[in-house]
Amino acid sequence: MNDRAALDLLVAHGPLTRTRIGELTGLSKPTASQLLNRLESAGLVRTTGSQGGRPGPNAVLYEIEPGAAHVAALAVGHSGISAAVCDITGAVLGACRVEAEAVAEDVRHRTAQLVAEAVDGALHRAGLGRDDLHSVVIGTPGALDRQTGELRYAPHLPGWHSRTLLADLADVLGTPVVIENDVNLAAIAEQYEGAAQDHDDYVLTWLDEGVGAAIVLGGRLLRGATGGAGEIGYMPLPGAPLARGGVRDWAGADAGGGFQSLVSAPAVRDLAGGLPLTEALADAAVRDETARRLATGLAAVVAVVDPELVVLSGSVAQAGGEALRERVEAELTGLALPRPLLRVSDIDGDPILTGALRTALTQARDTVFDTT
Repeated sequence: MNDRAALDLLVAHGPLTRTRIGELTGLSKPTASQLLNRLESAGLVRTTGSQGGRPGPNAVLYEIEPGAAHVAALAVGHSGISAAVCDITGAVLGACRVEAEAVAEDVRHRTAQLVAEAVDGALHRAGLGRDDLHSVVIGTPGALDRQTGELRYAPHLPGWHSRTLLADLADVLGTPVVIENDVNLAAIAEQYEGAAQDHDDYVLTWLDEGVGAAIVLGGRLLRGATGGAGEIGYMPLPGAPLARGGVRDWAGADAGGGFQSLVSAPAVRDLAGGLPLTEALADAAVRDETARRLATGLAAVVAVVDPELVVLSGSVAQAGGEALRERVEAELTGLALPRPLLRVSDIDGDPILTGALRTALTQARDTVFDTT
């Protein structure tokens, strides 16, 4: 327990002296010295210079050994795969983007090949190989049914619906793979370094080419029986065609309809006569109608979940910005519902990739930092 406490402190604060680690953990100087010697011998910490400015000898600084483990994260979309590799401290060492061209034959094999190309590209830029990887987390649209192994709610990803998907990917990469819903990962990114840092009960609403949500209650992601909690894109609403077909049908055919037919990026562009998103949402009439539609869907979510915060993320939210947020807030005002805080995501870069890296790091640290 003392080892893990010290390692977590070094992750959170960066280099620390033996004295400071003792102060933060409550350990005596001899115990802190034994702890650091043990962690240094295990290859988990290293010395990194010294701290001066005080009477007596300069104090040695200790930091996490960056090479103790490496992880990979991937964000999968209909147009391609982005990958990043980082060390155990969270420093990104390499990144790669692979475009997903249409493939007529053996789509399943090509899916694993594309994942391998993205990971290998990021590893190459980092000066690493597959043997250096400790864990891999992949963010995809839809949800992986833990009972059947099928990826559901993602009809636009051919080749990703095999029941042996996890095994296929683990086999080609040579390391265990975790597949997580992309919106859930975006919510994790918000919790670590975004708009939800101070909140345990919040909903992240993803407004992009598709629409979804991640629901966090008591600091824990709500997943549902088949992993489909938060798939609000299929939610029936007035003015939207119903998303027809069973859940199994949605894994292989476009169900259409539902909330996403009103507020997704294509829906907003259609509302503006085909204009790009930024131009579309600069138009007051388009912005007001989008806000009205969005508020209608959010009201249904708020009525059931009662979050203290709703975060708007994705390309529609970024294009609409604060002006769209204000209009949505105005539409929600006066409804007989709790009124949560409403914020636009301020994550730098790809929130899905950020969340995947955070998840992979948490898994790796739980294993690597266990000195028992």
